[in-house]
Amino acid sequence: MTGPDPAAPGDATAPDGTAPDEHPAKESSAEETEEHDQPQDAWAARRDLVDHSPRTMKVGSHAAFGGGYVAGDQHGVSGGRVTGDVVMGSKTVHHWTFPGLSTAASASGEVPPSTLTRLAATFVTADDAFGDLVERLRRKRVLVLSGARFTGRRTAALMLLHRLGAAPVVALDRATTPGSLAEAFTARDDTPHGTTDRWGAARGYVLCDLETRRGSALRETHLLGAADRLAEQNAYAVITVGPTAVLEDDVFPFAWRPPATEDVLAAHLRVRAGEDAVPRLLGLPAVKEFLDHGHQLREVAAFAQLLGRYAAGGATEQEVASFSLASLENQVREWFEEDETTVHLRDKAFLIALAAFDDGPYALTAELGDRLYDFLQQTQNRSLAAGIPVFGTHVGKRLQLARARLSEGEEHTEWGPVTQTKAAFHDERASLVLLREMWTGHPSARPALIQWLRRLADDGRPLVRTRAASTVAVLARTDLPSAMALVIEPWARSNRFRHRLVAVNSLTLAHHIGTPNVPRILDTWSAAEDRRLRWVAVRAYALIGPERPAQALAALRAAARELYRHAGDPDDFDVETAGELAEAVVLLLLSPASTEVLDDLRTHLDDDRAVHDLAVGGFVSACGRTQDDERHGVPLVLDWYARAAADENRAADGIAHLWREALGDPHHTTSALAAMRAWVLAADRSTTVEWALAALLPRLVTTPTEHQRLSHLLRTMPGEDGNPPPEVAARLLGALPPR
Repeated sequence: MTGPDPAAPGDATAPDGTAPDEHPAKESSAEETEEHDQPQDAWAARRDLVDHSPRTMKVGSHAAFGGGYVAGDQHGVSGGRVTGDVVMGSKTVHHWTFPGLSTAASASGEVPPSTLTRLAATFVTADDAFGDLVERLRRKRVLVLSGARFTGRRTAALMLLHRLGAAPVVALDRATTPGSLAEAFTARDDTPHGTTDRWGAARGYVLCDLETRRGSALRETHLLGAADRLAEQNAYAVITVGPTAVLEDDVFPFAWRPPATEDVLAAHLRVRAGEDAVPRLLGLPAVKEFLDHGHQLREVAAFAQLLGRYAAGGATEQEVASFSLASLENQVREWFEEDETTVHLRDKAFLIALAAFDDGPYALTAELGDRLYDFLQQTQNRSLAAGIPVFGTHVGKRLQLARARLSEGEEHTEWGPVTQTKAAFHDERASLVLLREMWTGHPSARPALIQWLRRLADDGRPLVRTRAASTVAVLARTDLPSAMALVIEPWARSNRFRHRLVAVNSLTLAHHIGTPNVPRILDTWSAAEDRRLRWVAVRAYALIGPERPAQALAALRAAARELYRHAGDPDDFDVETAGELAEAVVLLLLSPASTEVLDDLRTHLDDDRAVHDLAVGGFVSACGRTQDDERHGVPLVLDWYARAAADENRAADGIAHLWREALGDPHHTTSALAAMRAWVLAADRSTTVEWALAALLPRLVTTPTEHQRLSHLLRTMPGEDGNPPPEVAARLLGALPPR
C-alpha cells in the first residue's frame, strides 16, 4: 500500500519543524516549551554528540585535552572511524542463493539419500555431545532439538537419523500438531484398500519447526505415544522447535548449539576445494572479514560454494570480497519483503529502531520502536489502531530475528555513566544497510519515519536526539536532496534550539561519513538572512572545522563581519549569533587542529574590530574550559601552554600573545581577569597548575601597565566563597618580572 506523499498539503511542516498532528501544544503549553527549550552550551552539545553517536560514526573523545589530542584520542569530530562507500554507496549488484532458506518442507516427503550423503560430508558439531545424542535417540526413539533458525538444527536432526542408519528419512509436514504426532507416524493412503504404509519402509522421520501455542503445547504424553508407534516400525524421529516453543515442564529438549562458522566453512572447503587448499583459502583477508561478521550457517555454505569456484578459477577476488556485504543486503531485503505472517509490522519497526539505536539501551529501543510502529500503522491503514501488547514480548525472539545480541555496558548521562542492558546487531554494518534499504527501497515508509524522527528530535534525552541526527545523517548520505528538504532544513528553520541542534548534528555526522556538499551548505547558510540558518552553520563549522580549519575560520570571520555590518542599532545586534561565533572558536581551539587555529587567529587578529572580537572573545572563553569539565579541573589552555613551552612549540608564544591582547582590550579585560582569577584558584589546588602558571605570567608582562594589572589582581583577589586570599597568589606575584 502506498503511503501519502511527504510533500502533500496534509503533511505540511509547521514553522517549528513539527508535523501538524504532533504540534507541541498537544503535549505541553507554550510556556513549558519555552522554559525547556534553551540553547545548549556548544561545549556540552559537542560532548553529547561524542557520547551518544553510534559505533559506526564515533567522532572522537572528550577526555583530557593535551596538545591537540586527548589522551591519545583525537579531540573532535575528525577522529574515529568512517564507514566508507562499501556500505553507504550503491547497493551491491551480486545476488546469491542461500541453501536451507526454509527450515522445513511445506508438505511431507522423502529426503533424497544424496542429500543425506552431501550433508554428512560437511557436518561438524560444536562439541562432543553429538554421540550421546545419537545414543539417546536410539533409546528414546524420539528426540526434541531446540534452537534458533539458521543454526543448523535441521541438518543436525537429519544427521542424527543418518548416524543411526534410519533410512529412508521422511520430512513431515510442519502443519503437524503435537496432538497428531503419533498419527503422523502411522498415516495410511486413503485408497479403498489402504493397507500399505504411505512411506513403505520409512525408518526415520524429521519434523522441523513443530507449531506449538498456548492450548496446544508439546507434552510428554505426545512423545510417549509417538515413541510407541515408532517402536512398532523400528523407526526414529527428531523434532526441532524454536527457542520460544510452548513445552510442558515434563518435556526436556536438547538445546542445539551451532558449530563455529570457521569449522563449518573449513568442512565445506575440504569437499569443494580439497584439503590442501583449505589453509590458503581461510587465510584470505576477505574470508577473515567474513568470519568476523557473524554470518548464518546458510551463508557460510553459500560462501564455501563461491570459494570453491574461486579456487578453481571460476570466480573473481572481487566476488569473494563483496559476498559478505551482499549476504547482509539480502538479509535486510528479506526482513522488509516478508509478509505480515512471517515478519510482523511491529517487528519491522523494531528493526528500524534498532538500526537507529544500535548498541543503545534495549528498553529505549523497544519503546521507540513501538512508537514508530504506531506511525507505520497509520500509513498502512489509518482506520486500524496499532495494537501494542503491553506484556508478552519475547526479547530473545526479537533479537533472534534481528541477528542481534544483548550485553551490559555503560551509557553516558549528564549525571555520569550508568550501566544499561544494550542491544546491538552482531554485524555493525547492519544498521547502515538497513536504513539505506528502508529509505530508498521502501519510500512509502518515509512519512511515518519522518514523523518519528521529528518526535525523537523533541525528546528530552540527549541520546535520543543524537540518534535521530545520526539516522538522518545516513539518510542524507543515501539521498541528500530528500533528507535536506524533508527533515534537515525544517529543523534548521525551527524556532526551537533543540531542533536546530539536531540539524547541526545531522549535518556534522553526514559529513563525517562522507556525504558530499555539506561545507557548501554551511557556506550558504552562514550568509543567509535567516538568523536560524546562520546559527546552524556556525555550530556545524565548529564541529567539522578541525579537518579544514582555514576554511572554517574564514567562514566564521565572514559571519562576524556581516554581524557587525548590521550592528548600527544596538537593539538589533544579534547577540545570540555573536555568542555562537565565540563558542565555535572555542571548539576549534580545543581540537586536533589547535595549533593551526591559533596561528590563524593571531595572523588575522588586527584585520578589523569584528575579527578581533571574534578571536579574543573565543580565546578567553576557551581559557575557562577545564579537563573533564570539572569545576576545579586543570585548565585546558594552560595545560596546552605547558606542553608547548616544554617542546618549544610556537603555540606557547601564540597563547601568551592572545592573553596580552585579551587583558589589554577594554572590551575583554573584565572577562580575561575573571579567567585568570579562576586559573589562580586552580593553582591553589594543584602544584602542576601552579608551575605552569608561574611559567606563563612573566610572558604576559611587556609593559608597566601589564605589570600593574596582573600584580593588582594577585594582591587583591579574594579566595573562593569569601575566604582569605589564596596563598598561591603571593607566590605567583613573585614570578612576575621586576616592575
